[in-house]
Formats: sequence, structure tokens, C-alpha cells
Amino acid sequence: MEPVADARLYNHRYQVTHLIARGGMAMVYRAQDLLLNRPVALKILYPELSADPLFVERFRREAQAAAKLSHPNIVPVFDWGEDEGTYFIVMELVEGRSLAEVLRGGTTLTASRTAQLASQVAAALNYAHRNGMVHRDVKPGNILITADAQVKVTDFGIAQAMSSEDHLAEDGLVMGTATYSSPEQAEGAAVDGRSDIYALGVVMYEMLVGRPPFVGDTPLEVSTQHVHGVVTPPTQVNAAVPRDLEAIVMKSLSRSPDLRYPTADELRADLLRFVDGQPVHAAGAVGAFFGNDSTQMVQKVETGERTQAVPVLRGPRRDVRVRRRRSNAGLISSLVVVVLVAAGVGAYFALSSNNNLSVMPSLAGKDVATATAALTTGGISATRITQSQINSATVALGKIVRTAPAAGAKITSGSSVVLYVSKGKLIPPVVVPAVTNQSVQSAELALKAKNLNFTVQNVTSGCVAQRAPNVVLCTSPVAGTSVKQQSLVVLYVLPQNGAFSVPNVAGDTAVAASNALGSYQLTVSGTPTSHCSNSYAQGLVVGTNPAAGAQVTSGTSIQLITSSGGCPATVPYLLGRTSTTAQSLLQSAGFVVVEDVAPANLCTTAQVGAVVTQSVHPGFSAPYGSTITIQYCQSVGTTGVIGTTGTTGATGVTGVTGTSGTPTTAVTTTTVAPTGPGNGHGKG
Repeated sequence: MEPVADARLYNHRYQVTHLIARGGMAMVYRAQDLLLNRPVALKILYPELSADPLFVERFRREAQAAAKLSHPNIVPVFDWGEDEGTYFIVMELVEGRSLAEVLRGGTTLTASRTAQLASQVAAALNYAHRNGMVHRDVKPGNILITADAQVKVTDFGIAQAMSSEDHLAEDGLVMGTATYSSPEQAEGAAVDGRSDIYALGVVMYEMLVGRPPFVGDTPLEVSTQHVHGVVTPPTQVNAAVPRDLEAIVMKSLSRSPDLRYPTADELRADLLRFVDGQPVHAAGAVGAFFGNDSTQMVQKVETGERTQAVPVLRGPRRDVRVRRRRSNAGLISSLVVVVLVAAGVGAYFALSSNNNLSVMPSLAGKDVATATAALTTGGISATRITQSQINSATVALGKIVRTAPAAGAKITSGSSVVLYVSKGKLIPPVVVPAVTNQSVQSAELALKAKNLNFTVQNVTSGCVAQRAPNVVLCTSPVAGTSVKQQSLVVLYVLPQNGAFSVPNVAGDTAVAASNALGSYQLTVSGTPTSHCSNSYAQGLVVGTNPAAGAQVTSGTSIQLITSSGGCPATVPYLLGRTSTTAQSLLQSAGFVVVEDVAPANLCTTAQVGAVVTQSVHPGFSAPYGSTITIQYCQSVGTTGVIGTTGTTGATGVTGVTGTSGTPTTAVTTTTVAPTGPGNGHGKG
């Protein structure tokens, strides 16, 4: 695995960390599920394919098909969705290697190892087949092996539901990997579980001899060999392959599906017999080898049909004439018998032809029972009649939409017929609504309105929403995901008596804060405490006890803390400082500043731009946000210069000195002194 440069987050939940592999349709990444805090495999459709409805539909099918399968040997699918036009599937992250990696470079496996791994694959396929699903792409790259040798089959990207018409592999569109495709799949014919058995046979062949049975320069060349070629028995390539295991492989590789194992479970049973050293059923089975000259088992020759010695006649041949007559009579009798048999067979087929269909009848609109009866009466075997369901907006549920072959096509008694049965009008998908942070009751109403089912589950970590009782913390699938109607949406909530954080109610009124805390199933103590606050006006809530963010449970008592007004601040010393500096100091202390120009006759040249008076004496306290007035010198007068400002109570006297140092004028100014004594002495 290689780390990714762009650790993108999909649907606000899946954080991509490493690239695992590149496939034909998608790239597979290692990702972290932030909701459930676990590593997952994220399969992301290539961007250029996301715009193709065919590929998007195939991608959707992989998730839906695999999500139905729960088996120890099948990689489970957890989720699927779309994020900003990119489609993805979330699967279990399997720590291990694919069989393709194991076989790289022509590596072969022992017979026992091959049988053990293949038996686990067969178990997975049998489970899928019993649930109506054909994999259609069994190959080493889709077989994962964990560190403890457990096999997991993955990638149902082109899986086909055996009972579903809504598939992408019809009308001659052959899908799969040519090297591992069965003959019927290569020809575009209908497939069933026996096609997967053939593909597993190819995989077993490759495990034993280091290469598949057929190779070629193009997929078409390989597919042609599957249809018309002859498989070289594994022992002719690797003499170490046991004959019994060779028989199992060759039976799986029979060109005719009827000669293969009927079910994957029977293949698995034979593989386990081989592992246990017991005789396998495949040994000696007819059809295990390809080719007209393949050695096959023949029926026992009955007495009278075997080659025998005839007695030697002694003396004159007196019985020649008699023997010739008998021979002629026997010949005539034989000819009569042959003629009678031929006549009987001809009569049988002549009579039977009256009941055999030659043209496919129109069965559209009929029910399955009626259609099946018409076909069987016409000579079509019931075993060759299959059903497949499709959506139809015009044909009633359970009625036949069309058939294959189509009405009017030529058929014989050996033809296979597919009845496509209506499963009603296609119901469009819906988008999961955003219900996070809503109450469970509100979320349920929103989901019902979208025709979605729901279930409530407890979660103790992973959700990013505000944690509170009876509130939806997160959902799966997440909001915005397109799903089928009636799909199940999981609502994750806090468990009963689970801990959660005290909400932040600062800035609310006491009534609003009490209501908010009550919605979290918290109680509010009777009398709030007060505390000065420079951030909130008097009477508003400034905090709680326990504080916001503290972990509590339902029923915990919370005490409100309200603002008693601004907190007092100390006025800094400003005299002699520039007006800009004085203003900055006052504002940083939380005061409102009012500037004024001092009278020119109070200023000297050295004091121009400096503060010469302040309305509150330095070191005194004033309420946070109160106004402080300062005066600064802008020009110089002719009467003298200003001295130090003194304050006595609320009124102070400013002494003014002339050039000779003798007091000539006294200017009285009013200053504010909220607390503390003043200094009312000017200097001459």
C-alpha cells in the first residue's frame, strides 16, 4: 500500500489514507471510518466512468448484491454512496494477500494447499448460489487470503441475480475476465452457478501448473479457446499433480455445464475428500476430459456382445446349404425387424410432431402457470423453462412481459425458454434526509415522509454531532445518499444513562438557558449566582456549574451564573504619553476614550502631542466600558506652560507657571475621581 497525497474525506465519514489496488472499474483504498472508528476498504469508481449510467448501475449492483451475502468466506459490504459525483463502496478491510499475488511469476501450490483454498472458495460460491447470486468473475484477483489462511471472495461487480432480469449481461454483452470465463459465458449465453464452478476450475488449474489452461494475445482469442479448445490435463504439464485432484479439476472444466459438478457444495465435498485422503467422486466420471479422443469410461459389455471364439468344424461341409438358408432367413428376419423399428420410430416422431411447438407463442400478459402449461403441452421440458423478474410500468405484477426466444421465433422441444415476469413499476430512489441533531421523533417523521424504514442504535463514540439524549447523533447511510425506497436507515443515539457534554448557554437569558438545559434532560437549580462580566450585559448568563463541555448524565443539576455587570478596571497613567499611545492603553483596558485638545496657553513646545490631563486619576478603578476623557497639546500659547494636574475630590486646581517661575494665573479644571484620594497641590 502507498500513502495518498490527498487524504479526501467521503460523505464526512470515510477518510482515505492509502492506495491498495487499481482495478478495471475502480481504485481500492484503505480508509478510516470516522463514525465507527475502524479501518475499511473504499472502492471508488473512476471519475470518467461516473458519468456513464451503465457503469454506475453496475457499481450500484455490486454493493446491493454483496450486501445481501453474509458468509465467513465472503467480504462483506458495509455501505455505498456518492460524494460530489464520485461513487464508492465501503467493504471490510481484509489484511492479507490476493491469490493473484501468491501466483505471480508462475508460482504453483501444493495439491493439498490448492484443495484447501479452493474448498473455501466453493463454500462462498455455494452460499451465494443458494441466495440466487452468480459471481460471474471468479479469478485469483478476487480471492483474498488472510494471514491465518482464511479465504474471502470479493468483487461482485458483475454479479447477476439468477432471479432478476435487470442485469447488464444480456443481449450479447459478455462480461467477466476472458481467462476465467466459462464457454457459455464467452458465448453470451445464460449462466448459472455452474459457470462459477468452471471459473474455479480454471483457478485450480493455474494453482497446480502455474498458468491457466488457455492463454492468448487477445481476450477474444482466449474466449474462443474456452468454447472450442481442448484442455491439456494438468499431469501433462506438472507430473506431480495427483490423479484424483486432476479429475476434480477436469470435471469442473467440462465444456458442458451438465457434466460439471451440479453445485459448488458438491465440488467442495469432493475437494475435502481429497484432502482427507478418501476416494473422490470425480475419478472416472464421464466428460471429465475434453476432446473426441479423451479416455472415457464405457458401459459394461453384456454376455453375447463380447468377442468370443467359435467352434472349429471337422469333415465335409454338409451343412453349408442349410447354414446359407438359415443365414438368409436370419438376414430377412433382421431386415424385417429393422424396417418395423424404423417405421415405429418414424410413426412416433410423426405423432409427436403434432404436439411439438415450432414457433414461440405469444405469452405476454399471461400468468406463469398458464404460460408454463402451454409450453410443456407443446413439448418444452419444464426443466428448460426459467423465470426472471423485470420492472414494468404497463404489465401487472406477476404477469409475463416478454419471453426469450421472443414470440414468433422458431423453437424445438430442446429449446430453453425464459419467462420475464413483471415485478411492477420501477420505484425511483430517494435521498436520505439530514436529521442529525434532531430529536428521534422528528427524524422518524422525516424518514417516513421519504418512505424509508429506520432503526435506532446506541453509539458511544465516533459521531461528530452534539451529544445529547434522544437526539440523532449521526445516521447510516449518511444524509444525501441515494437509496431505494423502504431502505433501512440507522439512527445513532446516546445510550440510556450515557454521558454527554453540558451545552453552552452563555449569552442566553436565564429563562432561555433553563429551557435549553431542560431539553437535554438536565435540571436547573433554583437561584443563579452572579459574577461580573465584561462580555455579557447585566442579567445574561455568563456560564454554568458544571461548566459547558463537562461530562454529565440525564438528571444532573446545573447552576446558572449570570452577569452582574462589567468588571472594574484600573486606569493607567497617561500624562506625558502621546495621544495615540494613551488611547491604545485605555481601549485595551476596556474603556471608551474621548479625546480633547488642551488650551494652547497650557502647553509647552516639548508637550506638543502629549497628554496633559486625564479625567480619572491614574491607579483609580472605573467600570469596564466607562468613558475616560484625555486632553493633549496641539499648539503652544504665550502665557506659560502647563504644570502637573492635581485633584482634590471631584475638583482640582492646575497651577500655571510663567517663564520666570512665578505663578501668574491659576486655571481650574474638573476631573473624575471615582475612588481614592486626590492630590490637589500644583507646583510653581
